Amino acid sequence: MQVYCGLRPVRVDQLSLPQVQAALTGAGLRVATGPFNCLLRSDIPAVAPELAQNYAHHRLLGPEEFIDFHVAVNSSRGLRRWVRPQALFSVDGVEPFTPLPRDQALPMIEWGLNWCITAYSNHVLILHAAAVARNGRTLILPAPPGSGKSTLCAALVNRGWRLLSDELSIIRLDTGAMLGLARPVNLKNASIGVIQRFAPQALFTRPVHDTTKGTVAMMAAPQASVEAVDEPAWPAWMVLPRYRAGASTALTPMPRGEAFMKIADNAMNYHILAAEGFRAVGDLVDRCQHFSFEYSDLDEAMQVFDQLALSTADANIV
Repeated sequence: MQVYCGLRPVRVDQLSLPQVQAALTGAGLRVATGPFNCLLRSDIPAVAPELAQNYAHHRLLGPEEFIDFHVAVNSSRGLRRWVRPQALFSVDGVEPFTPLPRDQALPMIEWGLNWCITAYSNHVLILHAAAVARNGRTLILPAPPGSGKSTLCAALVNRGWRLLSDELSIIRLDTGAMLGLARPVNLKNASIGVIQRFAPQALFTRPVHDTTKGTVAMMAAPQASVEAVDEPAWPAWMVLPRYRAGASTALTPMPRGEAFMKIADNAMNYHILAAEGFRAVGDLVDRCQHFSFEYSDLDEAMQVFDQLALSTADANIV
């Protein structure tokens, strides 16, 4: 059901595609993504329909609300606007990246927003990890590229877990609570087809080929995850996943000392936070159960995590 505040649309899906396009090429599309408010601009026509799909259920910001990141992905200037056209990312007038081919403009927005958060948000602990929640408790999935982290994250959110983030687990330094973004899940290469078959109801952007990550496509966050983005979630499990073809499904307890090192290695601002970062990682280790996880079958993996959630259903959140 559409909800309006007066005559002003309050969600992206309440705008028509021409309105989204006009906002992107004009004053900007003002969108809330969890604790961060973003203003998005782009003069590349192909961006509007897929961005509207990815952020359909996100809240539109009013003109009086503070913007954290003023982001633009526009056509490059000069000859590159016409010959092998490129897209250029900027945030608050700064251009931190080299241009990419124009057909990579949409994933460039997502990669750029991740960069903005990690570069400018040292009031929180940021892990390079997926985070999903059930019953207010969060499963953190840190892992290097190629581990199957995003595939596992996408599968879980299509089986009833709430998406906080595919790439960045964000933890408050004062309370240890997890903050959600509910932005699209970035899937790569074979994982795209795997999740399309596993969850045919999921909404995907068109695949973009020949990026530095290979072929990429974005899966929109489920509506329920977006609508619950501000609900409290608390760390409960840290699981280091590893996909290996043909492997048996195995969840193995991890010693706390090893868990501390794994989390610290994946903490993107640990060195900047210094003593505060050490304390935050230590608190996170104390709050969570820790495991390594090897899998090759997604259905078996879902059963393991459903059982894990049930096994501590009566545990204290804090």
